[in-house]
Amino acid sequence: MMNIPIFELERVQSLFENTVDYNLTESGFHPYTLNELLDKEQIDALTHTVLGYGQTNGSIPLRKRISALYNGSSEENVLVTNGSAEANFIACHTLLEKGDEVVMMVPNYMQIWGIAEEMGCVPKAFHLREENNWKPDLAELKSLVTPKTKMITVCNPNNPTGYTLTIDEMEEIVAIAKNVDAWVYCDEVYRGAELNGKTIESFIGMYDKVMVNGGLSKAYALPGLRLGWLIGPENLIADTWAYHDYTSITAGIMSHYIGEIALRPEKRQEILTRNRTMLNENLIAVKEWLNQYGDLFEYVAPKSGGMLFVKYNLDINSSELAEWLRKEKSVFILAGDCYGMDHHFRIGIGERKDYILAGLERVKEALTERFGL
Repeated sequence: MMNIPIFELERVQSLFENTVDYNLTESGFHPYTLNELLDKEQIDALTHTVLGYGQTNGSIPLRKRISALYNGSSEENVLVTNGSAEANFIACHTLLEKGDEVVMMVPNYMQIWGIAEEMGCVPKAFHLREENNWKPDLAELKSLVTPKTKMITVCNPNNPTGYTLTIDEMEEIVAIAKNVDAWVYCDEVYRGAELNGKTIESFIGMYDKVMVNGGLSKAYALPGLRLGWLIGPENLIADTWAYHDYTSITAGIMSHYIGEIALRPEKRQEILTRNRTMLNENLIAVKEWLNQYGDLFEYVAPKSGGMLFVKYNLDINSSELAEWLRKEKSVFILAGDCYGMDHHFRIGIGERKDYILAGLERVKEALTERFGL
């Protein structure tokens, strides 16, 4: 008997995103090819790489590049993982024990909720409020936190709303955690994908019981590298490495090499600028498409991230709508049900613009055929 719930969001994507003509729900950016990312000399060096294990917690050059993104951090504050998903798994098993309470921002990437349940912890939700432009309900957070709360977990920038916390909101979350000596764990995998071009502050440095994740899959458009990381206090990162020895042992040696290049300041800026430009252009195009339907679609424009979370005013369940579009028009959107929010869906806005618009044209056909719109 399986003790962990099916991770609905990931399972649905894995089943369908590669079997449709148009995947409109990609959560990152159109990925780079090696030829686009690397110069000839670097590619040549790559072909001479010895395919060994390397340093299992991450090569020193890579960890130095990562630590440079966080105030007051060194390579000893970094564990390199196979994607930020492994980082989340390791963080939970390092920080939490059976019976601990975990208070989690919702909507969110729901992996940590499932892990907490599997561990025998008690997950509780505090909400971003759509009616307040997705601002967090910090009064609700305060009311849910108890002496049993071991971790407050947030996603900033947020998946799927694109909301970014203000410094005041971050400070209040830290104050609430301090009050009960809880950890703040922040999924920061979309840090670097801000529409205004200004990278937001990390939670690192705001409190001594903070751990964050990051990775190259989302803001950096390099999901195939499966390269993520954890940042936290040195003694705690040593503990996470011990768990990492029991999970994947190490990320791939090629990913270490390519990831270090991607995070060199000039190359990093080039990558982020490319992706932010796509995001801004695509958001304008998708908003225009949605707006043609008047009040059928409602949305709060994201401040960051690779997606737009849309509310729709049709008498159909979101999973039903997604399945119908997939079967009838070979278009995949992610149902709001995956976040526990019916009558919403997620559109990825980090893809190529012509691809997104062609997929939306199929959706338009479907809305005309079924609803006469």
